Amino acid sequence: MHRNNRRTGIRYEDIAADYLTKHGFLILDRNFQRRIGELDIVAMDGEVLVFLEVKYRSGDSYGRPEDAVGVFKQQTIRRMAQMYINVRHIPDDTTCRFDVIAIDGRGEVMHYKNAFGGLV
Repeated sequence: MHRNNRRTGIRYEDIAADYLTKHGFLILDRNFQRRIGELDIVAMDGEVLVFLEVKYRSGDSYGRPEDAVGVFKQQTIRRMAQMYINVRHIPDDTTCRFDVIAIDGRGEVMHYKNAFGGLV
């Protein structure tokens, strides 16, 4: 990723993390990276382990931010979540969820809980 894009990404991930913390989430990890991809934010919402994808769009010429989490991206996030569970030794019976945090050009944060299906 281009350096300025990465800086922008981190800024909006910071906004998302602040939003989540204010709404009672416990942030466990940010930018968990492996060769196949990255998890933007991993958090606990009560007893639920949540994998969050953060998307920002300055305008709507490329669609809404949440629309950028297509089928391929969802598959990558699921694979990364399974890797995270294995690496961090998360118990098999832990309930997991996939959320999307969308931030628009006005800075409005929209939180889509259970935005797509679970682990494969």
